[in-house]
Amino acid sequence: MASQGQDIRYKAGELAGQAQVKKDELMDKGRDAAQNVKDKASSGMQAAKDAANSAADKCCSAAESGKSAASDCKNQSSGFLQQTGEQAMSMAQGAAEAVKNTLGIGSGNNKSS
Repeated sequence: MASQGQDIRYKAGELAGQAQVKKDELMDKGRDAAQNVKDKASSGMQAAKDAANSAADKCCSAAESGKSAASDCKNQSSGFLQQTGEQAMSMAQGAAEAVKNTLGIGSGNNKSS
């Protein structure tokens, strides 16, 4: 009977050892799965950061381009308005001279006696 008790204890110890091995295998699989999820999440976060940085760079580029175009337009408008103002002033002076000449008080109508 003592040998039967030893046999049961041996089998119990063997089963406990097998259970420990199985538990360790499952824990390793769980850790590996968790690490894979962590790595994929980290990779996804990096991809999102890269995409956001790329979008920000493109936005800044577009804004700079728009700023440059607006500056060019402003410079062209300024030159056009100055030219138009000079033409209007010249036309007004020409009209004033024409009225003076018509009335006989223009610089070309000096009557010397």
